[in-house]
Amino acid sequence: MNKPDSSKENRSLASLAVAAGILLSRLAGLIRTRFFAAYLGNSEAAGAYSAAMKIPNFLQNLFGEGIMSASFIPVYARLRAEGRNEEAVEVAETIGSILGIVVTVFAGIGVLSSRVLIDILAPGFVGETRELTIHIVQILFPGAALLVLSAWCLAVLNSHKQFLLAYAAPVVWNISIIVALIVFGQGWFVPIPNQMDLALQITWGTLVGCLLQFLVQLPKAMRLSQFLRFRISIRSPEVRTVIRNFFPVVLSRGVIQISAWIDASIASLLSAPMVAALGYAQQLYLLPISLFAMSISAAQLPAMSSIVGTSDEIHSVLRDQLATSLKRVTFFVIPSVVAFLVLGDVVTATVLMTGRFQAKDVIIVWTILAGSTFGLLAQTQGRLFSSTFYALKDSRTPVKFAIIRVSITGVLGYIFAVQLRNYWGWSEVIGTAALTATAGFGGWVEYILLRRSLVLKIGPVLVPRSFLAKLWTMALAASGIAYGLKLLLPAIHPLVNGPIVLGVYGLIYMGETALFDVGEGRGLIKKVLRKLKLSK
Repeated sequence: MNKPDSSKENRSLASLAVAAGILLSRLAGLIRTRFFAAYLGNSEAAGAYSAAMKIPNFLQNLFGEGIMSASFIPVYARLRAEGRNEEAVEVAETIGSILGIVVTVFAGIGVLSSRVLIDILAPGFVGETRELTIHIVQILFPGAALLVLSAWCLAVLNSHKQFLLAYAAPVVWNISIIVALIVFGQGWFVPIPNQMDLALQITWGTLVGCLLQFLVQLPKAMRLSQFLRFRISIRSPEVRTVIRNFFPVVLSRGVIQISAWIDASIASLLSAPMVAALGYAQQLYLLPISLFAMSISAAQLPAMSSIVGTSDEIHSVLRDQLATSLKRVTFFVIPSVVAFLVLGDVVTATVLMTGRFQAKDVIIVWTILAGSTFGLLAQTQGRLFSSTFYALKDSRTPVKFAIIRVSITGVLGYIFAVQLRNYWGWSEVIGTAALTATAGFGGWVEYILLRRSLVLKIGPVLVPRSFLAKLWTMALAASGIAYGLKLLLPAIHPLVNGPIVLGVYGLIYMGETALFDVGEGRGLIKKVLRKLKLSK
């Protein structure tokens, strides 16, 4: 049986490359968010920008990385693994060409229908806030089309095991926004604007960033894929396979994006600042998902898709790879959940507390972040299950369960965030936290359904309960010590106190896992010591 890149060492290196790229882009994203918070805070303008970003992001996420992962990469990677390079080139050229046409049309429709979209998706916005959101959406739709084409580049690079460039490319997008915030926020070349004007000005910086992210990947992607011409040909059975898988995945991604729209729409009924606070919380919440679930699943998908052999042999390898990936994800995500719950104020203050973003905003975002943690473990593991279905050329099963999750999230979110909030007199903050918690409940339902269906397809894949219990115990013990340290430390500055408290938390957790040889703790410490030449 041929099992390309199935060794643990190769998969670990691939995951590390993805994680490194994502870490760079996420660090740049956190810096960008910090500058954004400093200049716009938790304001109406910040809420307008956050809401507007979700609307063209629908186009990006609908036709972007998720579609490429589920339909293009499995076929393209398999053709390359089998040495059918000419057919792989045909698939790359055709899918890239079709994608370019589709996103151009959708971007044009989005610009023309932006007023209708805002009324549907941000019904709580009125007056100046509504007009600002409309203008931002009109600017960002072409940028979203560029990011979709960037996702095609990412898919080609991933298939050729060029992970670092693919996932580090968003760094230039973040830098472009940071530059716009500084230049316009400080009034270097123009008078210092009000917050509404500043939000519009940084939107142009966002559009430039979209173009740069696409351009830094394009030359290498075209060289690797041998993309030489615009081509639309569906004679190839492989192209038809990609297109056939394309539609259920579009539906699946559409369902997921509808969920994000529902959250933003419900939050807009509370207030524009709550939309901004929800956006800040999601930036923090998505960090472990991006670093751990995305890095591992992205690295695994080409390897899983390249496995050849009998059905039993393929399923056996998939079970082994998935079990290893699940343990690796939980090793990192469980302490992330505990950190957000116990030390969420420290995390939020360290990243965001500056300028217009003050202590009261820290508490608001921490509360919403705490609600988000309910479904964090389910979403990260569910992402691995979905990637396994994609590797098995089954893109329909995740769609069914995504629809169930979105239905649960929409109904329960509206009940808890709006109806029960009005009935019980909850604050807007509690209502928004309830909205994120109900999304977590829907995530757990989806996770259970995905796991059950996958077990029926390839056999049982389990993470031992004793392993999970040890991780929870160690994370809670480490957080207790870090929390005590937080109370004892004099309040110097968030950028001083935060790294100390969070650093102690991380070191204690890693030390515990290394001492008791749980998960990857001991291996990671050995690698660090080896790098520092302190271990033979």
